[in-house]
This record gives sequence, C-alpha cells and structure tokens, in this order.
Amino acid sequence: MASPMSAGDFLAALKNEGLRVVQVGDWRNHNRNHKGPWGGVHGVMIHHTVTSGTDLTVEICRDGFEALPGPLCHGVIAKDGGVHLVGYGRANHAGLGDDEVLRAVIAEKTLPPDNEANTDGNRAFYGFECENLGDGQDPWPEAQLDAIARAAAAVCRRHGWTERSVIGHLEWQPGKIDPRGFSMNSMRARIRERLK
Repeated sequence: MASPMSAGDFLAALKNEGLRVVQVGDWRNHNRNHKGPWGGVHGVMIHHTVTSGTDLTVEICRDGFEALPGPLCHGVIAKDGGVHLVGYGRANHAGLGDDEVLRAVIAEKTLPPDNEANTDGNRAFYGFECENLGDGQDPWPEAQLDAIARAAAAVCRRHGWTERSVIGHLEWQPGKIDPRGFSMNSMRARIRERLK
C-alpha cells in the first residue's frame, strides 16, 4: 500500500516521462475526498471516454454529470497525446470492482476474472480517461497510445510498481468494456519497455 504522491510530485512525474501536460483550473484541489478516502493507492486504471473532441472531453471529465459528479479521473489523455489534469484526490472513475483483482494488482500477479463488484476502486487507483468513442472503430493514434504508456509508467516509476499495477476498467468491474480498441496486455508491454 502506498500513500498517493502529492499533486506537485504527480505533475513532475508526468513531465519527467516526457509528457506534454495541460493544467486545467484548480485541478490540484478538485476531488471527491468528502465522499471517502483516497489511498492507499495500488495501481493505475485506464478508461475510454465515449466522447469526441478534446475540449468537450476535458470538460465532461472535469465536471462530470448530475448523477456522477466530477472529477471523473485525474488526467484526460487526448488524441494528440496531451495530458489534461482535471482533478487530484478521490475521483469518480473506478467505482466498485473485484476484491480478488485488487489483491492480484497489489501482488503484481496475473489478474483473475472480474466477477464481483464489492470493493471501492476510487480509493485505490489513479485514473486516466482516454479520448475515444469506444466503439472499436475510433482510431487510437500512436501519439495517444504512447502518452497512455508514459502516463502509467510515470506513476509506476514513482511508486516502484511494475506494469502489472496497470489495469483497464474492463479488468476491474464486471460489464465494463473500456478501454476498447487496444488490449491491456499490449499496453502493459509498452509500459514494461518504458520502465526498463
């Protein structure tokens, strides 16, 4: 179990990994901490947004919806590879997921099937939402895939984690399909290469 890094350390870690970072409003203090704790943290979760257009995507991920208030992640990874920081602290991104998956992430072992939703993931994971329609047709530009790997690697490097601490939403919560359009095994391979 690790304490979340400070917002400043998070920003520095992303920049040190070679990412172009956009700071959106008062992202350092925009969170859902009043709804419960954030931390200890155990990994990084990757999502797709089911949106098109960076400005709209960032706005939705920052503000959320009436039924699901923002922030909906910590960073939005745009098609051009830019990382837009929208919140820091507890965020509405992971929801309830499988306790056995969390144990596997903590142990950095092969993930079991996610067949339960009994554990608070918003407390345990950093979250990146990636701009994509999630229909299996919307392309994933190389700049975006590279940025996803760099962002996840930045967090893993700071905490001393391997690529096995990075999961997709579809590996955490039954019924989720994101991210769709690339496999998490291929993304973990990219992250592994970055961490060498």
